[in-house]
Amino acid sequence: MESRIAVIGAGSWGTTLASIASGRIATTLWARREALALTINSQHANPDYLPDVALPVSLHATSSLREAANGATMVIMGVPSHGMREVAAKLAPHIGNDVAVISLSKGLERSSHARMTQVLAEELPGRPLGVLTGPNLAREIAAGQPAATVVATADPAVGSAVQSLLHTDRLRIYTNPDVVGCEMAGAIKNVLALAAGMSVGLGLGDSSLAALVTRGLAEMGRLVVAMGGDPLTVASLAGVGDLVATCTSPLSRNRSVGVALGSGRAVQEVLADMRMVAEGVKSARPLVELADGLGVEMPISEQVADVVEGRCTAAGSLGSLMARSAKPEFVPWDKLST
Repeated sequence: MESRIAVIGAGSWGTTLASIASGRIATTLWARREALALTINSQHANPDYLPDVALPVSLHATSSLREAANGATMVIMGVPSHGMREVAAKLAPHIGNDVAVISLSKGLERSSHARMTQVLAEELPGRPLGVLTGPNLAREIAAGQPAATVVATADPAVGSAVQSLLHTDRLRIYTNPDVVGCEMAGAIKNVLALAAGMSVGLGLGDSSLAALVTRGLAEMGRLVVAMGGDPLTVASLAGVGDLVATCTSPLSRNRSVGVALGSGRAVQEVLADMRMVAEGVKSARPLVELADGLGVEMPISEQVADVVEGRCTAAGSLGSLMARSAKPEFVPWDKLST
């Protein structure tokens, strides 16, 4: 039987990885909308999410989960966090118990505060799991620019399989056993990218942005460690690498939303204009609630949550942050509150 994979979700990143994989293995890309699947098949392009990028003729798209999953030896889940559980539950009857499932989502489930691999473990029990994460701006990688990313999994065989599938002379795939740290870093950096965008929208300069990103990195480190993650992950591609890319690039969806909020626009208005999902908006409050439950203080993330919920303005959140009492820069890992 021919080996094949399914990529579930035809957004910009899912489409990019499906395009790369289709050069090595039979690949099916699932799109929620039938019209988009038909366009990908007939035009070999995804104008909704990757305009001006030619897709391989070998890449097949479908709007049927059953068709996408049929016979797949690996499934890559490019589904936003708020839809992960629903799609995984519908996918479950169509994939074998030994099929590896890799999440691309960088968010938390709002109701449970669960990481995406935890959601997948509940809906797809027994399947080997992992997460692919890092400083990956889909348009740049689809254009062939050099980049690197991390596959985090507790199963070395799964990590090796992902490397064999996606590692190219333009995209380096590293492995990391710290699933918790890598997954949490991805969720946290999206919230911090909203803050970085707000800084830009408020007209602040590079000194302000550098301070915000650095102190945001401290928040990331505190929560990752409190959850049992490896401190080294914070300094990895999944941590500081992804944080820098998302906080500084105009291609970042979360940063772009933050810029608009900093400029005074309402979050509902901003999101209504977007086709793609800004995960930080939905993850901000669950992230803060999760941190509160662990006794970890995350002042930047808390202010972001308040702004996206309309509790205060970006300018007001800046004032609150700057009015905080003076304290040491470094805090031992075993004293996580600051």
